[in-house]
Amino acid sequence: METYLPYQDSLTIMRALAAVLLPLLAFAVNFFVPAKWGKVTGWISTIAILISAILSVMVFNRVWNQLPLHWQMRWFVIGGSKIYAGILLNNLSALMLLLVNIIALPVHVYSTAYMRHDGRYNRYFTYLSFFCFSMLALVVADNLALLYGFWELVGFSSYLLIGFWFTRHNAVLANKKAFIMNRIGDVGLLIAILILFAQYRTFDIVQLFGTDGLVSQSQITYGTWLGPIRSIPAVWQYVAFGGILLGVAAKSAQFPLHTWLPDAMEGPTSVSALIHAATMVAAGVFLLGRVYPLFTTPELSILAAIGCFTAFMAATIALTQNDLKRILAYSTISQLGYMVMAMGIGAYASSLFHLVTHAFFKCLLFLVAGIVIHQVQHIKEDNDLDIDPQNILNMGGLRKKLPLTFIAALIGSLALIGLPLTSGYLSKDGILVQAFDWADGKDFWYKLIPFGAIATTWLTAFYVVRLIVKVFFGDFKLEQFHPHIKYHISDGGLQYKAPLVFLAVASLFPIFSLNPVLYEHAWLYTGLTPANYLERVNIYHTIIPIGVNILSVFVMYWGYSVYFKRNSWSFPQTGFLFHLSYNQWYIDKIYMRFIVAPFMALTRGAAGFDVKVIDGFVNLLARIVVFVSKIAAWIDHYIIDGATHLLALIVQGVGNFVRSFQRGKVQYYLFSMLAIILALFILKILI
Repeated sequence: METYLPYQDSLTIMRALAAVLLPLLAFAVNFFVPAKWGKVTGWISTIAILISAILSVMVFNRVWNQLPLHWQMRWFVIGGSKIYAGILLNNLSALMLLLVNIIALPVHVYSTAYMRHDGRYNRYFTYLSFFCFSMLALVVADNLALLYGFWELVGFSSYLLIGFWFTRHNAVLANKKAFIMNRIGDVGLLIAILILFAQYRTFDIVQLFGTDGLVSQSQITYGTWLGPIRSIPAVWQYVAFGGILLGVAAKSAQFPLHTWLPDAMEGPTSVSALIHAATMVAAGVFLLGRVYPLFTTPELSILAAIGCFTAFMAATIALTQNDLKRILAYSTISQLGYMVMAMGIGAYASSLFHLVTHAFFKCLLFLVAGIVIHQVQHIKEDNDLDIDPQNILNMGGLRKKLPLTFIAALIGSLALIGLPLTSGYLSKDGILVQAFDWADGKDFWYKLIPFGAIATTWLTAFYVVRLIVKVFFGDFKLEQFHPHIKYHISDGGLQYKAPLVFLAVASLFPIFSLNPVLYEHAWLYTGLTPANYLERVNIYHTIIPIGVNILSVFVMYWGYSVYFKRNSWSFPQTGFLFHLSYNQWYIDKIYMRFIVAPFMALTRGAAGFDVKVIDGFVNLLARIVVFVSKIAAWIDHYIIDGATHLLALIVQGVGNFVRSFQRGKVQYYLFSMLAIILALFILKILI
């Protein structure tokens, strides 16, 4: 049965629906645009996402801090259960709807220039529009079945974009890896959804996780998961949590399913900006926000531990990488670890706050990387050099040649580190403070989480300074290695510059709070969950921000001294710790040796068994059948047909013999009669 809403609410729902469907319309139109009109597709997609962004602003203004809007209609029936599908607009979904569009818009504008000379320009924007539609639909879906469908579409469209340059072998391997690892997580999420349906007989997110929803009315007692509808063994609740955790770990690149994200850098850099900022990897954290009431205290602690470990591990790996995009990829994994950890420690609002701020400065850094790589690629092609345009060891001194790009990179980097006057400071500050609040009074092992988070912050400061120095400071390495090269590079046109300026401004504090040092005053923080508002009741709110940022500044100066001044001690480029970081903790190699290699051996064994045993038996049976058929053919030919032919010959002979007496002469007839009578007389005498 359809839900009826007042006019203003219905209008808001229609605007949200239009915001979701416009990228789908752009996808459909672009799909049929002739190749010779390929450049038109870029502006079709960009205009669609622009209108969608405007509509999402209108929806956000209507929904934020107001009563949620929920429209649905009957979808299908399973037995006695009626399944409804519709749109859910609350603070979380309205925020994500706005965020995806606001991040996608500068990426689209940037892409019209970045992909201008690509032969598959129209295909790129067709895929990009479908990607945006999938993510937008995911964030407003009001039931888990619908959410899962769009969750799959997000994975599929990312597969298309990661492997966009499918003629490159590494791109094919990367998109297959991303697809397979995400399918592992998707199986877990599907199992969790089915368990929740079996327990509560509904997919509806409001009924399940809303205020006084079915989940909040449930509890685990003496090994039983007690619900308002039915009760089942508690182990199924743990399995559901494990399935959701698996889905989040795959989609948001958490340990141990994180290794696909660095390889996903094989796609266009503009795609990387969108994936890493507000679409695919954000979906996992968004899912945690949707189903948050489901988790028990021990399960939240597991989330905190996995998030903290992921953040620390990824930061240590980023220290030694030389691929510009790969450094940013591990930075994304690290920041996603912060978000998952924040969910685990109960800092729900801070987690989503950091998701939003991270979207702006990480998108900014990837677009900066795209400009730098693009310019180095031009130098490579113009001078016929055999270099990797993404290797930071080939760069240096670009701050004078790319001044706007340098300023944008500096702002994005400071926000990533979390220094004051940036949005990253506000959101990360909240996570760190609440981590110490959460661990206060708990055992030693719990205290490792806030200290691990702080250590990760300092590691972030170091590898970010290393990146900035190697790319923008010192001398241009290519000019040193190849003194005779000729080049002319710049920040590019308005389609490059405008997105950088917009994202750089959005990475500063005024967008989120007029108070640059108190995260509690940020409108986004208080709007997401007022109940999570923390008064400055203890010393952590003062000493943590001051201590962390003072040390971060020292770490930054240390990194600057190591990589620019080269007059201070640094870690040697040898030894176990360096190789552990450089080889990405050997996790891919462990997977290859202990999972992929045995699996491939198993498949080769299965293939051998199939060929030698199954096919061998079938082939033997075939040979036996052929042999028997040959014997049957011989019997048919020589015995059956032979007997038939012999009988025919006998009949023919008798007929010829009898016919010989029918010659028309009376004397022959008399002779024959006499012979017969004589024969009968002789037989009579003899018998």
